[in-house]
Amino acid sequence: MAEQTAEKFKTFNVDLWKYDGQAGALIPLLQSAQDTYGYISEKAIDYISHITGIPSADIYGVVTFYAQFRTKPLGKYVIKVCNGTACHVNGAKNITDTINDELNIDYEETSDDGSFSLLSVACIGCCSLAPVILINDETYGRLTPAKLRKVLRSYKQRVKKEAQTEAG
Repeated sequence: MAEQTAEKFKTFNVDLWKYDGQAGALIPLLQSAQDTYGYISEKAIDYISHITGIPSADIYGVVTFYAQFRTKPLGKYVIKVCNGTACHVNGAKNITDTINDELNIDYEETSDDGSFSLLSVACIGCCSLAPVILINDETYGRLTPAKLRKVLRSYKQRVKKEAQTEAG
């Protein structure tokens, strides 16, 4: 794990120097940090501040202004709920309510154990399967609350098995 973090830091560090001293480099640097770590940590903000000379508070302001940036890591399983027109009219709200009930998370939140994150997306592009969600790269369509509960419970079982494997 420490080796992976060190390797990510090297990649991020190389990306930083590509933009050394260039005006307008902040957004690409923040994108690089998020691509490297999955989110933008306080440590990354401080590091970018040190390199660019931009105050950390100003960088934090940029991070929190743009919806593309996250200040917390995403869960292992990222659930994206389509809220496009077809999904909206076919019950996306019921799908979101079911996820809230099963996992106790809302949009832009991650479960306490770090296993699940919930995001809203404008369109997944599977309108004929509405309502649709993605869990990581797996598409689930024509969902009902009952079908979705079954899917979510299978992921919860997977999380439980992974935890048992890691523990022993």
